[in-house]
Amino acid sequence: MTRPAYLQPRILILLMLPPMMWAGNAVVGRLMVGTLPPVAMNALRWLMVALMLMPLSTRVWRDMAAIRQRWVYLAAIGVLGVGTYNAMQYLALQTSTPLNVTLIGSSVPIWMMLVGWLAYGQRLHARQLLGALLSALGVVLVIAQGQWEVLRHVRLVPGDLLMLLASLAWAFYSWMLARPPTNMLGQQRPDWDWAAFLQIQVLFGLLWAGACTAVEAWLSGPGQAPLWPSSWQAWGAMVFIAIGPSILAYRCWGLGVQAVGPTMAAFFGNLTAIFAALWSALLLGQHPQWYHPIALVLITAGIAISSRVKSGGQGPGAT
Repeated sequence: MTRPAYLQPRILILLMLPPMMWAGNAVVGRLMVGTLPPVAMNALRWLMVALMLMPLSTRVWRDMAAIRQRWVYLAAIGVLGVGTYNAMQYLALQTSTPLNVTLIGSSVPIWMMLVGWLAYGQRLHARQLLGALLSALGVVLVIAQGQWEVLRHVRLVPGDLLMLLASLAWAFYSWMLARPPTNMLGQQRPDWDWAAFLQIQVLFGLLWAGACTAVEAWLSGPGQAPLWPSSWQAWGAMVFIAIGPSILAYRCWGLGVQAVGPTMAAFFGNLTAIFAALWSALLLGQHPQWYHPIALVLITAGIAISSRVKSGGQGPGAT
């Protein structure tokens, strides 16, 4: 009997490396609190990625007309996927934990379903609504920290709310990737490989990230953390973030999705919260609470039920 594609060792590695990297990104982002301002950290991360991708993305500069003709779309996905999502994630980690952030981030497929319904006319099914309810309960359980009295007093952790907004931004980004304009399809598709396409998003996102960093510096005043790492440990953390959760995870995830499809890959994406729990326990001493595994089960069950309905396409997983 032929073994399913997602059970092949190579495919398993491709699909498990990204959530491990994304979990590491959340934990390292928490460790970097107080070392770099969160918005500046996001800008530095993608500046390093842009420099690393230069040797791999030379074809970007061969046809500047292709960029000019599509700049509105490219700028939008760059701002959402590079300039906004990651910055809000680092902001969320200022007050929330990596485990909370990754668990709330696991609700992205549900936000994708709602965005598809409201903005793209994607039909909703009963299974999708049930899945959305289960995943929403999981997110609420994390935000409430297992104490429903918290919700009655509206005592929400700011970082959890920021991560909800970041997840919504990623949902719009994912749908824009899944439903690109006609000049990005078929014979009109530019001659860009994965590195070139990522580089274009990074460059547009950097414009927004740089502007936001300037605003952050102005609002913070002279007493803010330095804009550049001041120790070799901090530089090592930034190199890891640029290579692992950015370039390596993006490439492996793209290959994995091509092999098994976005629906099956989504289940592997939810391993991010499990890896975050392991890394948090090892590096931060933040052990999971009783409500974390329950929330993970609810979120995963919701996505599993929703994924049984054939949809019109999904975007890639989050950072």
